[in-house]
Amino acid sequence: MSGVLKIDITESAEALKAVLNQQHRASERSQVQVLWWLKTGQATSVEQLAEMSGYHRTTISRWLSQYRQHGLAALLSVPPRSGRPRAITGEVLTALERELQFKSYGEVQQWLAAVYGQQVPYKTVHQTVRYRLKAKLKVPGPVSEKQVPGAVESFEQTWERSCVKR
Repeated sequence: MSGVLKIDITESAEALKAVLNQQHRASERSQVQVLWWLKTGQATSVEQLAEMSGYHRTTISRWLSQYRQHGLAALLSVPPRSGRPRAITGEVLTALERELQFKSYGEVQQWLAAVYGQQVPYKTVHQTVRYRLKAKLKVPGPVSEKQVPGAVESFEQTWERSCVKR
């Protein structure tokens, strides 16, 4: 008969409830909740489960198929992340955080090459220092050759006096 869900859930409702309370990720929680709804009889079809959970019926069907084939442990297993590992990690990252007295990202690149033998691209160094370590390398801006020596100091003094008067 079409539309009737044929699945044998081996875990008890109490065991599913316990597993449900242990989940931290929303998707894993939803997967267990779908099984719990089926076990307790709150839903009998994939369409009902999709409506109750907010996921598409094909997603629910895929979860149930995975549960049928491999069980609950396989359903909740998180696949490893793909992608390239970070260029600056572990000991090098902690040393960089300690030594963060550089004037430029180029200087950081040279330090990494000299001390750790790592040739790291400028962009990677910038993103690691700026966004991962949340540090800003402070470098004063260039001073014009035409600027009169002492002009900045005299301006700062007059500025402070004018601010105090107000």
